Amino acid sequence: MDLGLKDRVYVLTGASRGLGYAAARELTADGARVVISGRDAGAAAAAAGRLGEGALGVAADNADPATAERLISTARERFGRFDGILISVGGPPAGSADGIGDEQWRASFESVFLGAVRLARAAAAELSEGGVIGFVLSGSVHEPIPGLTISNGLRPGLAGFAKSLSLELGPRGVRVVGLLPSRIDTDRVRELDALSGDPETAQAEHSARIPLRRYGTPEEFGRCAAFLLSPAASYLTGLMLPVDGGARREF
Repeated sequence: MDLGLKDRVYVLTGASRGLGYAAARELTADGARVVISGRDAGAAAAAAGRLGEGALGVAADNADPATAERLISTARERFGRFDGILISVGGPPAGSADGIGDEQWRASFESVFLGAVRLARAAAAELSEGGVIGFVLSGSVHEPIPGLTISNGLRPGLAGFAKSLSLELGPRGVRVVGLLPSRIDTDRVRELDALSGDPETAQAEHSARIPLRRYGTPEEFGRCAAFLLSPAASYLTGLMLPVDGGARREF
């Protein structure tokens, strides 16, 4: 199936590794060009180097108000156009409701929530018909994850913002979509499993609650992201796609 990605240009934040990088790899494999960002300049450049000449790595922090316009301008200057954005941020620190102070909440709000809102608003102002804004969120949008109180608090709000934005941009032909990964085999998930003290046991227990009985791979997530961002998904907007092996039971 041709996804129609050839020569389209996307910005992907938080994409020097993990799920963002997996999405960038699938996009470039299908002919798209990407600007990927990460907080570490060396890591972003190295990731872009692995993707090939259709990728550019840029150091950027989503919490910086100037990041959104800079990344979009970079995409236009380097590749001549801008077709969409996939907004992903690193998971906020783990912790319980009574163990997280105001400063941690403020810092996470700036990067996870407000930074994502700024990126989406900037993209919305630049995109024309056929453009797309994607959010990498979490299964915590529907069900809280124990020990991830900040994520549980912020990501459902972003899903609500994304849905609102989809209603506003739909008449312009600009789509807004989200992905809700659960247990995907990334460094982040391994770190969470390690908090239990026995990562192998934690993985076995979580896998037993997943109908497919295993964690997903970054490649599987990346293919889902590439499809949703592509013209092949041109009639899909306002949706949040669980990428969780069937772990979410509700329709």
